[in-house]
Amino acid sequence: MKLPYESELLRIFIGEADRVAGRPLYELIVEEARKREMAGATVIKGVMGFGAKSRIHTAKILRLSEDLPVIVEIVDKPEKITAFVEQWLDSHIEEGMITLEKARVIAYRYERKGKD
Repeated sequence: MKLPYESELLRIFIGEADRVAGRPLYELIVEEARKREMAGATVIKGVMGFGAKSRIHTAKILRLSEDLPVIVEIVDKPEKITAFVEQWLDSHIEEGMITLEKARVIAYRYERKGKD
């Protein structure tokens, strides 16, 4: 797959404890992005943060949180990002934030096995 130089970066800010049908929401997001043959997705676990309710979530030893912040990042063509948000993501996010920004793809490569 070749990505255009001008792509988009989708960021989904949710909680580690967010679930849909008993499964972690971040897993469902990544699986759905893969089904749609998007370029890739990465889940980043935060060590501290707060959201709309202003409740602090932290990984400090004395205040172990069971709901640390999680960010899912996806980079792809603008039309694929738009379709993903409108057709799937918007209906699955009950709490959190979704952001979108332009991304310049400098390289998108993989190593081919068995090349001479």
